[in-house]
Amino acid sequence: MVELRARWDQLVPGSDRLADELVARYVDRNRRAYRDTYLDIVLTALDSLIQLSTDPTSVRLAAWFHRAVHEPGGTPAEDAEASARLAEQVLPQYAVPPIRIAEVARLIRLTGDLAAPPPDAYAPPRRDANGDVLLDAVNAVLAADPSRYANHTAEVRRDAGDRKTALEQRYDEVRKLLDGHLYRTQLARQRLSPVARVNLESELNRLDSELPAPWRGWQQAALTATAVFSAIASAVAAIAASGASWQVPALEDELGWPPVVLAVVAFFSALLLFRCARSASQRARLIAGAVVATAVTGLLIAWAQVPRVNPAVGIGLRVPLLISALLLLLLAGAAALVASLLRTRAARFLPSRNVGQQLAWLLVPVVVALTLLLIVQPLARNYVLSSNERVEGSTRPAGTASPSTLDGEVAWISKSMPGTGAEEAVGTRYGIAIPRQSGVVEMLDASTGALRWRYSRSDSDEKPNIVATGNGDYVLAEFADIGYVLLDANTGKRKAVWPGRTRDHVIQQAEPLLTGERVSRGSDKLRGVDPDGHDRWTFEPGRCTSIGAVATTDTVVTFLGRSCGDETDEMVGLDLKSGKKLWSKEAADNYLRPVAVAGLVVVAEPGGDSDAPVALRAIDARTGETKWRWQVPRGWACRTLLNAAGKYLMVVDCPGPSGPENRRTLVTAIDATNGRTAWQTTAPVSPRTKVTVTADGRVVSLSRGADACWVNVISRTGFRQVRLPTGISCSRDVRAIGNLVLTSGSDTVIALR
Repeated sequence: MVELRARWDQLVPGSDRLADELVARYVDRNRRAYRDTYLDIVLTALDSLIQLSTDPTSVRLAAWFHRAVHEPGGTPAEDAEASARLAEQVLPQYAVPPIRIAEVARLIRLTGDLAAPPPDAYAPPRRDANGDVLLDAVNAVLAADPSRYANHTAEVRRDAGDRKTALEQRYDEVRKLLDGHLYRTQLARQRLSPVARVNLESELNRLDSELPAPWRGWQQAALTATAVFSAIASAVAAIAASGASWQVPALEDELGWPPVVLAVVAFFSALLLFRCARSASQRARLIAGAVVATAVTGLLIAWAQVPRVNPAVGIGLRVPLLISALLLLLLAGAAALVASLLRTRAARFLPSRNVGQQLAWLLVPVVVALTLLLIVQPLARNYVLSSNERVEGSTRPAGTASPSTLDGEVAWISKSMPGTGAEEAVGTRYGIAIPRQSGVVEMLDASTGALRWRYSRSDSDEKPNIVATGNGDYVLAEFADIGYVLLDANTGKRKAVWPGRTRDHVIQQAEPLLTGERVSRGSDKLRGVDPDGHDRWTFEPGRCTSIGAVATTDTVVTFLGRSCGDETDEMVGLDLKSGKKLWSKEAADNYLRPVAVAGLVVVAEPGGDSDAPVALRAIDARTGETKWRWQVPRGWACRTLLNAAGKYLMVVDCPGPSGPENRRTLVTAIDATNGRTAWQTTAPVSPRTKVTVTADGRVVSLSRGADACWVNVISRTGFRQVRLPTGISCSRDVRAIGNLVLTSGSDTVIALR
């Protein structure tokens, strides 16, 4: 107290009583902050800076008065205002000039806003030498000895009242101080700033340990994690792109090094961007900006090099994967740049571990991985699908085909379609779908044979496999290296692409739609599938089990063949919509050639070593019960073909031996409702001739005569042969779609009248 009193040193002549009163205020027992130690630090600093002021006396008086009034819990602004008023009341008693009193009061009021970052003192809008010196002296407490600084800050927090509120308030104040210039004068910056920053940073660390901060810093952590894992994802996408082609068909001299280089750049960028995102240096921002510039340049080059699509050239999967990799690298660089720009000097003093930061580092890689799987991969696939497909054709309504009477005339002939025949035609509600080479599906008008639409793919040069599904509303086409594509049978537009995991599935039945999956060293799987390729249910009976299946309108009957263990073969009935098991029974015989007809499933009971079955058994699909059993005559020795035609089961076989000398075909129509023979016709046609069955029960085949091609028709009314016009190929199979019969010409499809 004596040393403090000596600092007054007749600052104002005849003011010893005033000096004693001011000292008494700072050492008052009730005061908890801004005590005599604090004033001593301010006055000591002022001695080293006072030469910079223009009115040293006014500055010293302001320093003595600036916390002469202090109420517990009061704000600096309130203390400064009360202290200024005290100076204005007291100093006139000691003959201090009014102009000096006004300057002292002004300076005191300046100390009410110390926590706010000061303006840049290197180029201030208006020089205030006295104010700069006083404020730097007041802030000299920040550069005090660490123990004295710690005591001062502890006193300030205790004086503020509620501990949590005081901690939060002080934390914000320290952050603001560190974000700006601590001192106004160049001399104070040189002498005090380094120590002051160390004290403030140490205080901030202590506050972090005392103040709960479960989420503080999650933004910085999220940006850093985004930069790192986006760069890693970019490397993964680039590696995937290196194994794909830039265009289809791939060029022999296609460059393979760009994706590899990008993968290497992206991987090392992840390491660099991690450091850049955690630094506010100019170099860190330049590196992050360089990564952004590299990604943008790569995108421009890649976009300029995208091949032009035409019927012979398509876009390969490398294009979207490489663009995706560059976009991910751009995201990584941008995230690191933003993190570096947002990082302040105090950011490195954020809690090193808390809930927010940990969750950010856990969630960001999950989000990036999901982005790769659920967004990047589907978008890349959809880009290739959309870029390489074309739909051409008219919008005219579909015509209705007239039933073929098979009178030897031609109803219509399609345009030239090289490599295509009638045996591959598929009937739909809107016409006849034909697959062609080079990844083409064409829809012909059933009444005229005119082209309704053509769907083609530039990325496929093989003939697709097609089936009709969805009650004839869709054409399901399987393209090599692409998978199943669902087309609208009316317009030819793509409605859906089956998920990638279904690429190896085999169509067991198209209407209703069933798929099978062969599993090596395990169990086959059967799935009920919607037209868009999504599974409704999966049936997996167990290990070492093969599955055959046939479905009616509401039930699937499966035939399970066991190849290991003691389990026997089995028949199982499943609900078509849900896959729920309805019934099961042991199948002592390995039933063959199942066919659905009139709500029943008819199977052939094997006849030992003979290809001909012993009997035909009709099974109720919903219950598994046998409805009837039709005994196959012993003389039959051929393949016994089974086909459905309305309510009739059409059985095609041959009487007598199956050798080449047998030239007779026997057709039997069995009424599926009762298992009785409806009619039977024998015809002088080779049983080895491929046949087709119309919807009204006619069995049709082609045979070559001495000078022409003949159509053989076996029906309820008997057998007849009709000579066909020149140009029809007898070596190609005949095809029945409903009651329309199709044959093949030289690269054409021909409908018989």
